[in-house]
Amino acid sequence: MPRATTGTPGALASGSASDVISSALQDRLRRNRFVVIGRAGLDLYPDPFGTKIAEADRFRSDVGGSAGNIAVSLARLGAQASLISPLADDPVGRFTRNTLGRYGVDTALCRAIGGEYRNTLALAEIRSEDCEVVIYRNGVADFELSIADVAQIDHRSVGAVIATGTALAREPSREATLEAMRQARIAGTPTILDMDYRAYSWGSGDEAGRVYREAADLSEMLIGNDDEFGVAAGGRDRGESYARDLAAQAGALAVYKMGERGARTHIGNEVIETGIFPVETRKPFGAGDAFLGTLLASLAGGKALDEALERGAAAAALVVSRDGCASSMPDNAELAAFMASRTLIPAKEGA
Repeated sequence: MPRATTGTPGALASGSASDVISSALQDRLRRNRFVVIGRAGLDLYPDPFGTKIAEADRFRSDVGGSAGNIAVSLARLGAQASLISPLADDPVGRFTRNTLGRYGVDTALCRAIGGEYRNTLALAEIRSEDCEVVIYRNGVADFELSIADVAQIDHRSVGAVIATGTALAREPSREATLEAMRQARIAGTPTILDMDYRAYSWGSGDEAGRVYREAADLSEMLIGNDDEFGVAAGGRDRGESYARDLAAQAGALAVYKMGERGARTHIGNEVIETGIFPVETRKPFGAGDAFLGTLLASLAGGKALDEALERGAAAAALVVSRDGCASSMPDNAELAAFMASRTLIPAKEGA
């Protein structure tokens, strides 16, 4: 099980940190309906898997993009997941909409946008080593997210609004996403920020840091890695200190992902350390989306925080051991079977 400690001398019994999530937050999450803001698009994988892009003569398709993947993860685990993201009024946009629908994601709030706007195209290799990913983000539809789009959110029924960091990188999507977070806070709807920092989408690191800090101030829960918390903090070496301060001073729940070293969740002055489930890695992407979707679906289902984090770690391991991205998100039966057959390895000491 995860190990819980405090930031001051003395130890907190394992599992007791689960009780520090407020009952109000738990009650809202148990509505089990999530709105996810951000990008979704077309992923193409060289076929057969393991082939390099430069050597491929055919490809397999799937839905990708952080917001799309998170929404699929939630839907596969029985949550109601709605995506808000403009989708191109072309065959790729319709593929994205149709495939999300087959996975159980509600796309009613995804406005069709014409003209020269396009959904993201990603070519990604299913390889554990020397894995190359090429992402096309020119004239992308999701950056055309508007305040009118996010005004459609019905906060009376929503359990939480999930904003992804890529949606903050450009206008008008940036202001629309921040406004969605502001309106959520006014309505008492929990706001969750998946930091999802992609440097190529931003004008500069300084700009990204300023915007991330503004979004962090509107968030009840944040999830990110060294680079993502680091850009908000103004330096990679300051990332975890920033996450710790958000938890201790602003009351946010900050999940600090460390890849194969596990994760640390800062909440108040306490820390929950979550380990990993070792697997044979097939690819290095998709884990974070599975982790967050499973964490939230588990909390919505009434799981304690430490158990929800452990389930998130299991989903992340499953996804990197499988081919594809959205298609690799586990359902509850797959997750239970995996966890019953594997042992969680504690987070590395001193990591």
